[in-house]
Amino acid sequence: MDEARIKDGEQALGEDATGPTAVAAVPGSSIPPEVLEQLTADIVAALKTVYDPEIPADIYELGLIYKIDVDDERNVAVEMTLTAPGCPVAGEMPIWVENAVAGVPGVGQVSVKLTFDPPWEQSRMSDEARLALNMF
Repeated sequence: MDEARIKDGEQALGEDATGPTAVAAVPGSSIPPEVLEQLTADIVAALKTVYDPEIPADIYELGLIYKIDVDDERNVAVEMTLTAPGCPVAGEMPIWVENAVAGVPGVGQVSVKLTFDPPWEQSRMSDEARLALNMF
């Protein structure tokens, strides 16, 4: 199955540490690059509507989204983490993410995988999240 992928964003990959940052066009993908770019923007916008109830910043800017894969049928697989394994909304947040992404026009099935490897750390937050949390 061909997939388009938003890259992980870890510094080891040469990206900044603010989360998924780039769309990688996969040769042979049936989704045209411009359509994938718009779909990606729409998915990111949907993710930015999901907030950790204890932190006044969205989960995307917090760096909780590690990976987003879109296959040729426009099914979306999201890999994410939480700020801490004992987060009180650990059971609900993946469902919030699934519902937000599923609401994007053109998206097929959505799956969300929760991981703690690597563990989340504050360096994954965007400047926008740092500003919202007065962490400059």
